[in-house]
This record gives sequence, C-alpha cells and structure tokens, in this order.
Amino acid sequence: MTLYDRIAGIYDPWSRSVTEDVEFYVGHALAVEGPVVELAVGTGRVAIPVARAGRRVIGVDSSSAMLAVARAAAREAGVDGLLDLRVGDLREPPVPERVDLVICPFRSLLHMRTEDEKLLALRAARNLLVDGGAFVFDVFAPSREDIEETNGRWLEREPGIFERADWDEDSRTLSLSVRSDAAETTFGLHWLSAPEWFRLLDEAELAVEALYGWFDGRPYDGDEDMVFVTRRR
Repeated sequence: MTLYDRIAGIYDPWSRSVTEDVEFYVGHALAVEGPVVELAVGTGRVAIPVARAGRRVIGVDSSSAMLAVARAAAREAGVDGLLDLRVGDLREPPVPERVDLVICPFRSLLHMRTEDEKLLALRAARNLLVDGGAFVFDVFAPSREDIEETNGRWLEREPGIFERADWDEDSRTLSLSVRSDAAETTFGLHWLSAPEWFRLLDEAELAVEALYGWFDGRPYDGDEDMVFVTRRR
C-alpha cells in the first residue's frame, strides 16, 4: 500500500480548490497531436479535463487506489476510452510509447527525496519524448512567511479534512499530514531552488524554454511557485 492509497477516498475533496493549473495543462495538451503522458496522474484531476478536450492521456501513478478513483471518475465523465491508466513509478514509468508532451502537475516531482531521485525522474520523462518534445511540470520552494504561518499547525483545508505542515529548512523537507475521520497519511516533499532545478534539467538533457511564476504565464521572480516548460535536447 502506498501513502496515497490511504487517502484515495478523500483526495478529491481535499484538493477540490486546486483548479488554477488545469487550464494551463489543457492548453499545452491541445498544442500537440497524439497522446499526452501524465506522470503522477492521481485521481485524474488534470487528466480528465485533458481527455474532455479531446486528447488521449497515458496516466502513470504508483497508487492503484488513486487510479481506481480516476477510472470511476473518467467513466462518469464519459472519457474512460481516452484514459490509459498504468501503475508505475516516476523514475521508471511503464510507457514504451514516445510522445510530444509529458506533464507532471501539482508539485509531484518533490516526492523524489533526493537530487539523484529527481534526476532519475527527469531523465525518465525525457526518454518518453520524441525529439523536441516538451516536458512541463510545476514545483515550489516555500517562502519564510508560508513556513511561519503553517509550521506545526493543524489547519482545516476543506470541511472535515485537516492538514499539517512540518517544515525542516535545514533538509528542505516538508512533512505533510492529511487526516479526516475516514483516513489519514503523512508524506514527505523535498524542495530545491530554481538554480538547482536548472542544473538537474541540464544534466537530464532538458532545455528550459520558459520558467513561469504562476499558471497565468507571469515571469518567475523568485517567489514560491515555479512552472517549467522544457524540451528534449
């Protein structure tokens, strides 16, 4: 059982308010032909809107329970024929196909605990691309204000669903706990600075085409959020 298996039933209510990135990723999907690969597809929060827009999605996630929720949601949305969901790891996704676009939304690369693991995931994403294909993803590095406001406090994210952030600035690790009456889990996220991401992307032979500070395309100015558009070299 993965950490996300434990909260698959409450994941959608917990992340209900996270909608700001959907149009951004759908737009990138519509800019290419053929299928899109989504790494860490989860319950289909992004994949289902992409499928509704007419693109086939090959979705990879390590949590079979999350994928079961995604399959049910895709059937309800009438797009199950456009979703090909596979259990697998970001560092070695079970995708022999080569595509024009790979996406990894919602900061999922931060689940890779070390730089070496992140580099493996970046190289794996690159290897799924045709020459010139794009890998688009988002990550973050917390602000001092965010850490001070949330550290060690249980906050009600959605009605009946609470989360707690325990920050370790020395190791640059966030331990995020989620709980409700029905389920609970704790998982770790490890963040990097923008220059460190540039270095890893260069090592992975992915050229940075753009770095945005948000999904509306505003330039990155050192704030928390980083949205990368990269291309296979």
